[in-house]
Parts: sequence; structure tokens; C-alpha cells
Amino acid sequence: MQQILAIIVILLGFIVILIIMAINQLKMAGISVKNFWEFIDANEKLDQLYEFAKRYDKMSPQEQVIYLAEAERMFDAFDKIPETVWEDEHDKYSAVLDTYKDIKVMRWNESQEYSLSKTKKVKPKNMGLQE
Repeated sequence: MQQILAIIVILLGFIVILIIMAINQLKMAGISVKNFWEFIDANEKLDQLYEFAKRYDKMSPQEQVIYLAEAERMFDAFDKIPETVWEDEHDKYSAVLDTYKDIKVMRWNESQEYSLSKTKKVKPKNMGLQE
């Protein structure tokens, strides 16, 4: 029984040492542990957003707003991590970014059209000048 307990303690010691080494490697790369966990969550979100990016033209306005908000959170997390860490995901990231830009431009154009349709063209009054 003591041998099994000793093996468990040794294995736990190795696990702790490995965790400490991983944290040190992250710090040496300039990444905080919190940013790394946010990156892991954002990487999962990237896969979901990539699927939405394939069909963004069929999204409702509400879905577009949600997509934009989620993409911004994902971009923030990816910005905190060196690109060499996530270079395998670069194609997905680019597709999500392109869709993000397209939706932003489309929504901006719609808001411009809306604001132009609401403004009335006012004729300037003759300020007392006779022709």
C-alpha cells in the first residue's frame, strides 16, 4: 500500500513540475496564463464563427450583430497571442475577418442609405436678395 502511495505522490510531483514548466514557457513567450486560457476559448469560438462565415449572406440582422460581437471578442484574444502560436488557424481567422469586414461595410452602407433617405433636402431661402 505504501508503494502505491509513493507512486501517486511521485506522479503528482511530476504533474506539478510539468505545470510549472508550462507556465514558465508561457511567461517566456510573453503570454500570461489568463490570456492563454482566453485564447483557448477563442480558438473554439473561431471554429464556430468559421462555420457562420461560410453563410453570412443568409444571416439575419440579429445574427450579424451577434457574429460581430463574438468576432471582436475572438480577435481581442488572438491579438494577445503571438501569431506563431496560431499560424495553423490563420486561414480560418482570415475567413472570419473577411466576413467581419463584409458585414461591417454592409451595415455601414445600410445606415448611410437610411440616414440619407431620412434627411430632407431644404431649398435655401432667398435672404432678401432680389435678382
